[in-house]
Amino acid sequence: MTEKPTVRSITYNLLRTLRLSTVFGNPGSTEQPFLQDFPEDFTYVLALQEASAIAMADTFAQVTGRPALVNLHSSAGMGNAVGNLVAAYHATHH
Repeated sequence: MTEKPTVRSITYNLLRTLRLSTVFGNPGSTEQPFLQDFPEDFTYVLALQEASAIAMADTFAQVTGRPALVNLHSSAGMGNAVGNLVAAYHATHH
């Protein structure tokens, strides 16, 4: 009998399909389920703060020409990251 797919397994399979196996972030308690038993074929790049996670992901995307995945911690983390997110958008669209 095969195991039922979970949201977690479907998410990781989708990320593999999209070639998004490098994750940048500054995790908090809400990210623990996503990071628990982190797949061996993925790389997690730990940042000191959310804004630096965005900056590292932006650099990764510019160097590789591929999109980057950033995992941020809840609303406060997004607030810390939004300035660099806007800067990354403008750097690639102007």
